[in-house]
Amino acid sequence: MKKVALCQIPVAYDPDTNLKRAVEAIDEAAAQGADLAVFPEATLTRFGSRVAESAQPLDGPFVGGLAAAARTRGLPVIAGVFEPGEGRVHNTTVAIDGAGVVKAAYRKIHLFDAFTARESDLVAPGRTPVVVELAGLRIGLITCYDVRFPELARALVDAGADVFAVIAAWGSGPMKEDHWVTLVRARAIENTMWTIAVGQAPNPEAKDGFGVGRSMLVDPLGVVRGDLGPRAEVRVLELDPAITAEVRATLPCLEHRVI
Repeated sequence: MKKVALCQIPVAYDPDTNLKRAVEAIDEAAAQGADLAVFPEATLTRFGSRVAESAQPLDGPFVGGLAAAARTRGLPVIAGVFEPGEGRVHNTTVAIDGAGVVKAAYRKIHLFDAFTARESDLVAPGRTPVVVELAGLRIGLITCYDVRFPELARALVDAGADVFAVIAAWGSGPMKEDHWVTLVRARAIENTMWTIAVGQAPNPEAKDGFGVGRSMLVDPLGVVRGDLGPRAEVRVLELDPAITAEVRATLPCLEHRVI
């Protein structure tokens, strides 16, 4: 049994404010006995024209601060940051182990050029799916708009993932929350996979509409084991890897693929 902390925090434009909130959430997750803490996409800073100014390398103070907190608490952490790039930043998910070592970094492949947004104006896409081992789990990393592309999830399964971590700064709007819940559950169901999905809590100080909350833990049959709703919260939920084997024995759809 693994205990996973869904760290649904509001994100400000100021990285120092966000680091303080993240460290407090790591402390809270550790106090609840978590084995893994998962934060939203763009935990470093909110989306917007200033992301290039706020972007930091992975050896910079923000990831360094997360790593120090992970090391102090012995608690692995997954969080979203922005890395500097040539002309555009990278929207990166960083995975840090309980010793404070950066084990993997996934650069978001599918950029949100939809619903009038143009993420690609500011962000350069990544190209490589990433699976990382943390807390005894092989975690496939998925960032926000990526969840709309089932071929990425299936590539992560083929690369050995046994859990998905979907992190997001999901935009509000008509049907958008329904899409989020449906897509997260669909990726869990079609891959018979535990899915940890963590979004930003709404920030009343921001007017951009990013962050609807609704962080969830979904089991391999698509049952939502916990849904945080819209409020800022750190909630620890139990994930049982043995259930994956039980479900796949009954529903061996991955074995039944023909293409």
